Amino acid sequence: MTTRVAVNGIEIAYESFGSPAGRPLLLIMGLGAQLIHWDEELCELLAEQGHHVVRFDNRDAGLSTHFHDAGVPTTGAPSSYLLDDLADDAAALMDALGWPAAHVVGASMGGMVAQTLAIRHPARVLTLTSIMSTPGPSIAPPTEAATAVLMTRPPADRAAVLAQAVKTWSIIGSPGYDLDHERISALAGLAYDRCFDPAGTARQLAAIMASGDRTAMLAGVAVPTLVLHGEADQLVPIAGGRATAAAVPGARLVTYPGMGHDLPRQLWPDFVAEITKLTSP
Repeated sequence: MTTRVAVNGIEIAYESFGSPAGRPLLLIMGLGAQLIHWDEELCELLAEQGHHVVRFDNRDAGLSTHFHDAGVPTTGAPSSYLLDDLADDAAALMDALGWPAAHVVGASMGGMVAQTLAIRHPARVLTLTSIMSTPGPSIAPPTEAATAVLMTRPPADRAAVLAQAVKTWSIIGSPGYDLDHERISALAGLAYDRCFDPAGTARQLAAIMASGDRTAMLAGVAVPTLVLHGEADQLVPIAGGRATAAAVPGARLVTYPGMGHDLPRQLWPDFVAEITKLTSP
């Protein structure tokens, strides 16, 4: 069941898995993605390991507040918000959940938000897991093919959106694992029906670009940190994961051959084991 709460002057939509008595685990998703992109089965696997899992929609995604009045960002114009604001949203959501602190897991842009949360609200983060992310957009720029996909104007027609999703993930997904066209198409359809707002994605991208480099600030992160990254990632190449791990004192880096910019189902057991190892007392 999706719940909406008023936090930080906006509404955030979230869902939870597992016992409220479990270890609090906050999942932060990436650019233009919705809470459903944390697969329900993956959330259940994490809950089975004793976590109280919460996945949520960032601002400008899914069923959370969208900044429609801001329109589409233009070159040179100030961004509507920064990653700082998304991190503050996450902290405010934790307040609404009654969580003094949580284990925080972020993927892609969500990893950037998780890093920012650990920097801005260090007492709220018990452990940090940064997946396929980077301390700054200039550290690990996407390949030419991934850039083309990222900058492709999204179609408005539902069927075309589903076809585009399959094309996109065939380029930035994991070449070492079979591409499940049916699952990708079904998830794209669910996301389209739930909320379709390309301008919101553009505003999130503007926030990434305007937020700068976190490398120096990550040196002050003192919580146990895990960095997971695919060795075949074209959207955020592995240099981003290596830079994240190098920036956070004592961070552990785990890389996966054949993994691109997605979360292959075959690797879920390993992801869950690595995260659980980090969060266990």
